[in-house]
Amino acid sequence: MAAAITSPKQYVDSLPAERKKVVAKLRTLLRKNLPKGFKEQMSYGMIGYVVPHSIYPAGYHVDPSLPLPFINLASQKSHVALYHYGIYGDQRLADWFVSSYSDTVGKKPDMGKSCIRFKKMEAIPYDLLSELAGKIDVDTFIKMVEKR
Repeated sequence: MAAAITSPKQYVDSLPAERKKVVAKLRTLLRKNLPKGFKEQMSYGMIGYVVPHSIYPAGYHVDPSLPLPFINLASQKSHVALYHYGIYGDQRLADWFVSSYSDTVGKKPDMGKSCIRFKKMEAIPYDLLSELAGKIDVDTFIKMVEKR
């Protein structure tokens, strides 16, 4: 049995070469563009960017012992996934992203409520994702969560 992955670096290092390059690049752009206050850690077996308990003691409503999740990044079987909980909670942001993605890539994104799936590694719009990462600060995200 393989040892459990305990850090984002270890997660990236465990990936096959093609996925490692993509996930490392996404990790770098998230770390560079996320507003201050979000913390990188392993979350649900993925790389997570969370609002730590030191900022939001209430934690995640589903399990208050966990910090409030904001973005998760994962290499799945057939795609790389970016889970952005701000898109799920803010329809204007979701509309902006879908429109901007279509303008940038030439087609609609492959999305669920918060999940953006990338099956073609060469078609990931890194600049757009950099912009998306900076659209919501910690305080705005907390207010969004508390309105629900």
